Amino acid sequence: MRNLRLFTVLFTALLLVSVSTASAQRLYWTASGQFGPFNIQGLIPTYPEARDIKIPVNMWILDHPKGLVLFDTGNNVAISDGQCKKHWAAGMCDFVKPSQTRADVIDKQLEKVGYKIDDVKIVITSHSHLDHIGNIEMFPKAIHVIQKKELYQAWWPEKFQRGGAHVMADYDDARDFNYLELDGDYDLFGDGSVVVLSTPGHTLGHQSVKVQLPETGTVILSQDAIWMEENLEGYPAGLNYSVLDYTNSVNRLKMMADIENAKIWFGHSGKQYDAMGEQWHK
Repeated sequence: MRNLRLFTVLFTALLLVSVSTASAQRLYWTASGQFGPFNIQGLIPTYPEARDIKIPVNMWILDHPKGLVLFDTGNNVAISDGQCKKHWAAGMCDFVKPSQTRADVIDKQLEKVGYKIDDVKIVITSHSHLDHIGNIEMFPKAIHVIQKKELYQAWWPEKFQRGGAHVMADYDDARDFNYLELDGDYDLFGDGSVVVLSTPGHTLGHQSVKVQLPETGTVILSQDAIWMEENLEGYPAGLNYSVLDYTNSVNRLKMMADIENAKIWFGHSGKQYDAMGEQWHK
């Protein structure tokens, strides 16, 4: 009986250490500059009021015990400091009006919080649009986590998705990188601390990420599955390959947040970034 009690105590201690280690991570919220000002109805056509907005181009740096993780790499470095039309289509530059300095680019943001490019073990890419995959080529040594459908969509986008949103020059030198090609959800480290969520709709292979933080709790980084608060008010995003899949993904994230008492941090919310951006979340 004494041995059984000792075993129980040791097992419980090991379990607590395991749980603590799984959540002993922190998340830095940064942005690759911002877009705007432009009319919100350009992004959300059904929104009833015309008004100008500015939105952040969110990126995430996750300091995890098993390795440094990035979620999205932002706008390409080439559009920094007013050089947009040298890299993007003029129409896209004129519409979204990117404002990005060289200091906003992901390599400089890593340096700002004490890391360098070679420290990054894993890059998760939400989808292959220009403001999310823009600097993937900076990370040739990392493991790149992306839905297999989205990888094909990047190199061979469907006709109805071709145009300014896909910029081949962002990733044409990344074909030989190491890709973990997903087909659905994936528990990144096998401990529930970082879970990649398949959230198609905006693109065929869009994905979001759920992270467990020891103090903040569970957060869902939606990226373009949900752009901003207005999308949850019944006004869907305007750039989707499938409104049905988009709606299903929005509802899925909402239900997960309700069930797990999680927070949803949107892909391009100016309100959220003003309140919580440019800081670590533990």
